[in-house]
Formats: sequence, structure tokens, C-alpha cells
Amino acid sequence: MRLALYTFGMFIRPSEDPANDGFHALNDPVFETLDRASGLIARSGYASDPGPEPWGQEVYPKFYEERGDGFSPATLSLWTDLESLFSFTYFGLHATALARGREWFETPKWPPLVLWWHTGGEYPQWVDGVAKLEYLHEHGSSPAAFTFKTPFDPDGTPTKLDKKKVQRAQAKA
Repeated sequence: MRLALYTFGMFIRPSEDPANDGFHALNDPVFETLDRASGLIARSGYASDPGPEPWGQEVYPKFYEERGDGFSPATLSLWTDLESLFSFTYFGLHATALARGREWFETPKWPPLVLWWHTGGEYPQWVDGVAKLEYLHEHGSSPAAFTFKTPFDPDGTPTKLDKKKVQRAQAKA
């Protein structure tokens, strides 16, 4: 079992608006940090960008509103454990970018991320992430789709983040 993560956000203004310059300036450095992150197994790329191959056709959840640029920030990745992912998400350069999110993104009426334990040898597809996010939005946290606030272990049992593991993951970063 591997921990899958799908994130989705909507820019306030179209992607290329100067208001989003800070996001674009941080995007590549954050991905470089991500690619070296402890606990990362792999991440999907994007058909329009160099880098990893995309995991299926890129699709967006029902919350997506086309703004004339055909783009909305989304990620899909696989991790070994909750603590490594939590450490990457809320500490370091990614945390710096998150702190500035209100400058660039709408306040979501949907969960900004969804986690689930992915089984099987293949990578999850973009459509899987979208389905999980929509499920979480409609039904709340469950073993099928959850957040860091209400995590489940691979067996479907509610769990909590291990603070010592988070500290060890931070030390490796």
C-alpha cells in the first residue's frame, strides 16, 4: 500500500496574470524539492511540461471553472507514509509557498487535497484523484478518501500522525 495524494486549486486570476508571478517563480523550485523529498515514491508529470510522464489524461474536478487558460494547479503523487508527506507539505519551501496561497488561489469550497491508500502496481491516474477529491467533498473523510486532519492507516483504521516520524522526516529534508 502506498499513500496517494491529489491536490487541486483555482487561481483567482488567469494563470499568466502578473498576480501569479510569485507562484510561477516558486513552482519549479518546489518541484525540485519535491523530487528529493524523503518518502516520495513518484509524482505524475503534465503532458504540457518536460519531466515525469503524466499518469493518464489530466482532468479536473467538477469545481474547475475555465478562465480562458485551460489550466488549474493540481498535483498527483505517491508516498511511503503520512509523516513524510506531512513534513514535505507543511515545512520547508512548500510551506513557504502555502503561506502565500491566498495571494493566488480562491478560498476553496472543496477540500484542497485528498489522501488515500493506493493498491496495485500501477500509478493512480488523474481521474482517480479527481474521483477521490469529489468523494471526500460529498461524503467526508473515510478510509476511501481522507485528509491529514482525519487520517486512516492502510487497514482503514483511524490513526494520528506520529510526531516523532514527522520530526525524523524533517531532519532528512
